[in-house]
Amino acid sequence: MTLRLSIPALAFVICAGCASASPPVSENATASSASIRAAEEVGATHNPSAALYLQLAKEESEHARMLTAPNDKDKANRLLMRSEADAQLSLALARSENDKAAAQGAIDSVKKLNTTVQ
Repeated sequence: MTLRLSIPALAFVICAGCASASPPVSENATASSASIRAAEEVGATHNPSAALYLQLAKEESEHARMLTAPNDKDKANRLLMRSEADAQLSLALARSENDKAAAQGAIDSVKKLNTTVQ
């Protein structure tokens, strides 16, 4: 009878251990992933400085997901917040470059119109 009681108890301990070994899931992880996706969609990979911060964001996010010990939760959340900040910076840099290109296109169009009118 003692063996029967210890097997379910052992199974419970193993299941509880597996559940606690999962990566930290928080609002920070969701925000970080969303910011990374947004930067990728805007084209941050095509701008060298934006691509650098995007890569940093991805690495920080991956590192945070690898921290599974209960005492690493704070460190993981800090890494996820840094990841989100780097992804947001990458997004801003990519948008800035896109805006510059659009502005230059508009300037070129105006110059072309001015030369045809004269």
